Amino acid sequence: MKKRALLSVSDKQGLSQFAKQLHELDYELISTGGTKKAIEEAGIPVLSISEITEFPEIMDGRVKTLHPSVHGGLLAKRSNADHMKQIDELDIQPIDLVAVNLYPFKNTIAKAGVTEAEAIENIDIGGPTMLRAAAKSFEDVTVVVDPSDYDTVIESLQAGDISYEERRTLAAKVFRHTANYDAMIAEYFTEKTEEAYPETYTVTYEKVQSLRYGENPHQTAAFYKKANQSGASLANAEQLNGKELSYNNIQDANAALEVVLEFTKPAAVAVKHMNPCGVGVGETLFDAYTKAYEGDPVSIFGGIVALNREVDEETAAKLKEIFLEIIIAPSFSQEALDLLTKKKNLRLLTVDMVKPEGQTHKLTSVNGGVLVQDTDEGTLSDVELEVATDREPTEQEKHDLELAWQVVKHVKSNAIVLAKGDRTLGIGAGQMNRVGAAKIALEQAGEEVEGSVMASDAFFPMPDTVEAAAEAGVKAIIQPGGSKRDQDSIDACNKYGIAMVFTRMRHFKH
Repeated sequence: MKKRALLSVSDKQGLSQFAKQLHELDYELISTGGTKKAIEEAGIPVLSISEITEFPEIMDGRVKTLHPSVHGGLLAKRSNADHMKQIDELDIQPIDLVAVNLYPFKNTIAKAGVTEAEAIENIDIGGPTMLRAAAKSFEDVTVVVDPSDYDTVIESLQAGDISYEERRTLAAKVFRHTANYDAMIAEYFTEKTEEAYPETYTVTYEKVQSLRYGENPHQTAAFYKKANQSGASLANAEQLNGKELSYNNIQDANAALEVVLEFTKPAAVAVKHMNPCGVGVGETLFDAYTKAYEGDPVSIFGGIVALNREVDEETAAKLKEIFLEIIIAPSFSQEALDLLTKKKNLRLLTVDMVKPEGQTHKLTSVNGGVLVQDTDEGTLSDVELEVATDREPTEQEKHDLELAWQVVKHVKSNAIVLAKGDRTLGIGAGQMNRVGAAKIALEQAGEEVEGSVMASDAFFPMPDTVEAAAEAGVKAIIQPGGSKRDQDSIDACNKYGIAMVFTRMRHFKH
C-alpha cells in the first residue's frame, strides 16, 4: 500500500516541487481546493479530499477535512493493534505526511478597513485541526507547516526515512504555529470586546533575530516582535549601516525612540543606559541636535541619538564628530548617508515616527509571572495645571517646564530634569532619594542652572529639593504634588520666589 500525503496550503511557495518529489517517492497525494488545482497544473496526480471522505466540501469550504477518514488516518497509532483493526474495518487508510498552512488571518486583519466578517472567514478550522492531529501523532506522521522545511523533509525521505527526533522537532514547530495563530485570533476578539485584562493574557511574538548575547556575554538572548506591529517600533526598523544590534542597543534605542516621539517640533534625544542624557528642540534639526549635545557633551559619547526629522548633511557632519553607537531617524538624505556610512560600525536605523494608534500595554517580567499595564501616555494636555505658589511662572518658564515634564516622564525614578531654552541642562536618574537626584542634575547643569526650571517625576516628601534648587538659581518647578508635606515645599518656594506648578499626575518609571 502506498504511503499517503495530505497537502492543503494557503502559502503555495515551493508546493509544486514538494508535491513532485513526494510523487517520485511513491506517495499518493491528497489535496483540497486551490492546492489541488496547483498540483494538477504541475502535472502531478492528486486525489481530492472528497474522494477520500466520500463527502462533498460544503458551506463554501468551511467543512471539507473534518471527517473520520481524515482524522482516523492521522490519529490511528500504528503500534496499537486495536486502532489499526478499527481503521481497517472502516476502510480508513493511514495518512503518513501532512503539509498544511493556514488561512491568512494575520494578513487579513492587517488590511486597512477590514471588516469583522472578513476576519471571521479567515479563521481556519480544518487546518489547525489537521495540524494538531498530525503533530499529536508525530511518532507515525510527519507534519510540515513551514515551506522552508520541505527540502529537509525530502532529503530525509530520500535517505531512507525521517527520524523520530526530526518528526518531534517538526511537531513542536506546529504547536508553536497553531498557538501563535490562536493567540492572534484571541487578541483580535479581546480588543473587539474591550477587555483590557481578561482572565488569561495571551500574547504572541515572532522572532526577528537571535542576538549575540543578552545584557552580559554569559546570557543568551533573542529579539521578537509583535505580529502586525505598526508605527514607531524598532521591530520595524530598517538598518542602513553598522554592526548587528545587541540586546543593550535595542533597549537603549527603544528608550531614545520613546522620548523623541514626545515632540512635534524638530527634536533630538541622546540616551545612555536607557536614560536621556541630553534633549534639544529647535526650529531645525541641526539646532535641536546641537542643543541635545550641549545638554551633556560627556555622557552622549558612545550613546544613542534619536531624531524626528530627516538627517541632512549639516546635522550629519555634526553627528559624525563624536563616537555614537546608533543614530535613529525617519530618513537620511543621500549626502548624510555618504558622510555617516564612512563610520562602518555606526548603526543607522530608519524608523517610522508615527505613534501606534490606540492604547498599548507594557509587559514587565517577574519571577514566574508578568506585570501588565497601560503604557504611560499621559501629557500636560490631560491635566489642569495648578499653580501652588504666590508667583506664577512666566511664559518662558511655562515653555521650559513643559519640555522638562516631557523628558522627566522617561527618566528612571527617582528623576529630576533641569531645562532652559529648549534643552535639558541636567538629568538626575534612578536615585534612592529625590534630593540626591536633584543634586546630580544641578551639578551637571553647573553655571547654566541660573534661571532654569526643574521637573520631578513624583512629589517632594520634604522641602530639601526645593532648598537645593533655590540655592542653585532654579526659578520654577513642576511636580505632581500630593505629599502630606506639600505645604512645606510651597512655603520654601514662596520664600525664594520660585513658581511651582502641580500636575496631579505622577510619572514613575521603574
